Amino acid sequence: MSASSLFAHAPAYPGDPILSLNEDFQRDPRADKVNLSIGLCFDEAGRLPVMHAVSEVERRLQGPHGEGPRPYLPMAGLGALREAIGRCVFGADSPLRAEGRIATLQTLGGSGALKVGADLLRRLFPEAGVWISDPSWENHRVVFEGAGFAVHTYPYHDARSGGLRFEEMLAALSRLPARSIVLLHACCHNPTGVDLSSAQWQQLIPVLREREAIAFVDMAYQGFGEGLEPDAQAVRTLAESGVACLVANSFSKNFSLYGERCGGLSVVCATREEAARLQGQLEATVRANYSNPPTHGARVIATVLDDAELAADWSRELGELRQRIERMRHALHARLSGRIGSPLLDRYLQQRGMFTYTGLTPPQVERLRQEFGIYLLRSGRMCVAGLNARNVDAVGEAIAQVLA
Repeated sequence: MSASSLFAHAPAYPGDPILSLNEDFQRDPRADKVNLSIGLCFDEAGRLPVMHAVSEVERRLQGPHGEGPRPYLPMAGLGALREAIGRCVFGADSPLRAEGRIATLQTLGGSGALKVGADLLRRLFPEAGVWISDPSWENHRVVFEGAGFAVHTYPYHDARSGGLRFEEMLAALSRLPARSIVLLHACCHNPTGVDLSSAQWQQLIPVLREREAIAFVDMAYQGFGEGLEPDAQAVRTLAESGVACLVANSFSKNFSLYGERCGGLSVVCATREEAARLQGQLEATVRANYSNPPTHGARVIATVLDDAELAADWSRELGELRQRIERMRHALHARLSGRIGSPLLDRYLQQRGMFTYTGLTPPQVERLRQEFGIYLLRSGRMCVAGLNARNVDAVGEAIAQVLA
C-alpha cells in the first residue's frame, strides 16, 4: 500500500464561497471588472488604504536596526493592546473594566476570537446549541460547527422589504432552551447591512436574560456604521445588563490591517474572581490552538490607541472611509432611481456599513459576472466599499439591466 492511499478517503474541499469568488475575479482578464464581493474597504482610487497613523507608528518603530527583537507574546497577547481593546469595546469609563470583571485576549483577528470563544463555550456548555441570524456571515456556521456545536438560525432579514423581521426574531429567541448561545452582530450586519435600533436592543435584552442565554457578539466593523462610540453602544448596553456576554472584535477593517490578524475576545463576568478564572480558561484555549498571537500589528494598534493625537488622526481617517461608503450608497441610489422600484431601491440607503443585501437573485448575480464583469456573492450581498466614482455608474447601469 502506498502512503498516498492512506488519504484516499479525504473529500475535496469545495472552497470558501467568498475567497473562491475573489480568486475567480483575480483571473478575470477584463480591465473594467469590479469586485464587490470580498469584505475589503477600498479608498476612492480602488486601493487598500494605509492609514496615516499606522504609517507614523511604523516609522517610529523602525530604529537604526529595524523594529528590534520580537519575542513571543504571552498567550493573552500584548498587554497594551488588551487594555486598548477594553477601552474601544466597553468605553474608557466602563464600570465593568474598573471592577475587573472583563477577561480579554488578543486574538488572530475576529475569526480567531470567534474560534477561541467557540472552543471555550463548547468545553463549558457542551449541551448548548448555537443560534445565528438568517442569514449570517458564512464562517459563523463553519466556526461553531467546527467546534462541535449544532447550529440553528433565528429569523432576521426580510427579503421583501430589505429590513428586519424583528417581532419574529424576538418570538423565536423567547422560545430557546435555557443557556443557548445566541450570535449577534453589534453593527453593520454581515451580510445584510440591517441593524437593530437602540430601542430594539432594549427589547431584546430582557428576552436574553429571561432565557439565561449566552450572547456572543461579533463586532467586526466598529466605526463603519455611525462612528466608533455609537457602534459600540449595543455591546456596552448588553454587557451592563447582566446578560452573559462574549464579544469578538476585529481591527482588520477599521485599521486597514487585514494581514496582521489583530482582534480581541472579551468575556464579561459577574465578579473579578470569575473574570480571573475565565482569563485562565481563555489562555488555556489559546495554548491548545496557536499558543500566542503575533507582535507587529499589536504594537502598531496599541501605540496608535495610546497616543491621543494619533488616535484622533486614526478616528478622523476612519470617519472619512465611512463617509465615502455613504456617498457611494447615495450615488448608486441616484443612478438606480427611476430604473428600479422600492424596496429594491430603498435598501441602499436604509442599510449601513460595508455591505448591502441587494435583493438580486443568483441568476441575476451570475449575469452581472458573466456579462458585465461585476462580482457579487450569489446571495446578492454587495460590498459597497468596492464602489468608487469611476465604476458606480457602470454598476448601477448593469444592475438596472439585469433587473429589467
